[in-house]
Amino acid sequence: MKNEFKVIADLIEKDKRVLDVGCADGTLMKFLKDNKNINIRGLEISKDKVQKCIAKGLTVIEGNAEKDLSQFPDKSFDYVILSQTLQAFLNPELVINELLRVGNKAIVTIPNFGYWKIRLHLLTKGTMPITKTLPDEWYNTPNLHMCTIKDFVHFVKSRNFKIFKSLALNSENVSLINNSNLGIKNLFADLGIFLIEK
Repeated sequence: MKNEFKVIADLIEKDKRVLDVGCADGTLMKFLKDNKNINIRGLEISKDKVQKCIAKGLTVIEGNAEKDLSQFPDKSFDYVILSQTLQAFLNPELVINELLRVGNKAIVTIPNFGYWKIRLHLLTKGTMPITKTLPDEWYNTPNLHMCTIKDFVHFVKSRNFKIFKSLALNSENVSLINNSNLGIKNLFADLGIFLIEK
């Protein structure tokens, strides 16, 4: 079980309605369903991954978040989760707006392009880095909009969304992000987790 999933689970109370957008093979969904008695649904673009979810007894709809979130009514979920998928959308702003329309709150996790290992790799090698959270080559990556923790915080604030909690992850360490340590967390975390609301 990924540390990220434990952190996400801790942000959600028991017996809530949750939508996992880009739920992949349903690992996070199953974890939440089994451990928090959460009424969870998934939305996934890959037919193969949808089949894997269904095989695990999970409720998943095949669809593209950029087009298909519009089918869900306003505030139909307590939480909407988007785990390490934001950077793969053509229009991340539209997706964030939809998450915050469909859910009362959104949990968004992003691979941090400001992480020191990525900066160092770019500086010393001059090529796009490959890391645990960014495992693809530049030419076959699904990632279109790379951002840093700092970029995401600035984006959320510029749209006047509320940030309830900002967390920095680095291997096994989880720590709070605030205004005074934003630069440091941006340098030393390879993943950011944000609980936001409109």
